[in-house]
Amino acid sequence: MKDNLIANKTFDFSLMIIKLFIKLKKENEFIVSKQLLRCGTSIGANVEEAIAGQSMKDFVNKLSIANKEARET
Repeated sequence: MKDNLIANKTFDFSLMIIKLFIKLKKENEFIVSKQLLRCGTSIGANVEEAIAGQSMKDFVNKLSIANKEARET
C-alpha cells in the first residue's frame, strides 16, 4: 500500500501544532494554545477515521469534520 499523502501531511502538521503549543505554554498563553492543540491535532485524527470509514458517507463526513477543524486552526 502506498503512503497516503494527506495522512502524512496532517500527521506532520499535528507535530508542528504540538511544538507550537509547547512554546505558547512556556509563554503562559493557555486559552488559545489549548484550543489550537485540540483543533490542530484533530485534523489528522479525522483523516485517519475517514480512511477507516465503513462507507462512503462515513468517509465524506469525517473529511468534512477535518476540513472544519482545519479552518478553525
